[in-house]
Amino acid sequence: MCFDWRNKSPEKIIRLFSPIAALHIKMCDIHVPANPEDWKKVANGYNTMWNFPMCIGSMDGKHVIIESPKYSGSEFFNYKGTFSIVLFAIVDASYNFIFVYVGCQGRISDGGVFKNTGFAKALERDMLNLPQKAALSGREKLVPYVLLADDAFPLSQNIMKPYAGHQERGSRQRIFNYRLSRARRVVENVFGILASVFRVLRKPMLLEPDKVEKVVQTCVLLHNYLRRDVESKDRYTPPGSFDFEHLDSGTVSGGLWRNDPEPCHSLLPIRRIARKPIQEAREIRDEFSEYFISDLGQVPWQSQYA
Repeated sequence: MCFDWRNKSPEKIIRLFSPIAALHIKMCDIHVPANPEDWKKVANGYNTMWNFPMCIGSMDGKHVIIESPKYSGSEFFNYKGTFSIVLFAIVDASYNFIFVYVGCQGRISDGGVFKNTGFAKALERDMLNLPQKAALSGREKLVPYVLLADDAFPLSQNIMKPYAGHQERGSRQRIFNYRLSRARRVVENVFGILASVFRVLRKPMLLEPDKVEKVVQTCVLLHNYLRRDVESKDRYTPPGSFDFEHLDSGTVSGGLWRNDPEPCHSLLPIRRIARKPIQEAREIRDEFSEYFISDLGQVPWQSQYA
């Protein structure tokens, strides 16, 4: 069965697809890995596909633009001067959602959104059953398994973000930024595909926040289902949909979603806010950067692009 999602109204999205999501909930539901072995499978995917070891997901957040909710004051008013709720997500190396939080008011920064999720609280309390710290190949220092993020998030023991500012070409800091950006491109592609296929996400939704949450949640569930179902996978994301990296040269061809002629007025990026990281987090990032310039950790083409 194949639907045309592109011109459906928000109400039709809910009406058409919520029953499908319910019927196939075991296939498309979003499950955070529950044990060290499952987390290692996610990390193996990032290491195999994107050459970033001990990575348990890449994360990002987007503002879903809505009309001004009644009696909400400035709760949903964001830094862009519009009203929104935030879609926060963590994805695996195969472009599937492994954690999603929808509905946080637009006035809250990306890092603030993450801090208030159950995932962040479980991470802080060491309740996610992550694998034990380990040394990178050929190294001695033990480092934790990490999430990859951009400058909107705080650098911490389990969250790696780029080095700030301009880095000298060929430096370990610049190479680290290249390697992180290369792996974090996964979440960027997931949001791009989501907005390209589910056109309702490309423009402001004229619905109350609770209904917008349902629309977004339904789209997210469908994304996972359509990516995992053998019959629908190639229809939903045909060859060329995602950014493609030429491994012999390291050059990247943009995915088809980047060529969409219709401007996107929703799913806007979150504001970047500078934060001072703790020393241990800086040392962990330094260890990854040292590994990426070592004989065992480098990729052949990185010097051309960093």
